[in-house]
Amino acid sequence: MNSTSGTNWAALESRSEENIDYSDIPPLTDEFFERSTLRIPAEQAHNLVQLDPDVKQWFEAQGEQYKTLINNVLRQYIEKHKTQHSA
Repeated sequence: MNSTSGTNWAALESRSEENIDYSDIPPLTDEFFERSTLRIPAEQAHNLVQLDPDVKQWFEAQGEQYKTLINNVLRQYIEKHKTQHSA
């Protein structure tokens, strides 16, 4: 990857959002979303787990580290049941 860029970062960073012209960007219509496809990078896709909404809500209510908590609960379950499934 080339580490040099022709972008004037100082000029770009000095601009405020108020001065950005969005008029040439088409609106995101219902038709756009009907035709769109969600693409998840392969390295993330293999980690997807479908949780029931109530289960997810309960874990989220436990705090910011709810994903760590889910992993810890699953890890405890694995340790407790290891001998049952190793045969």
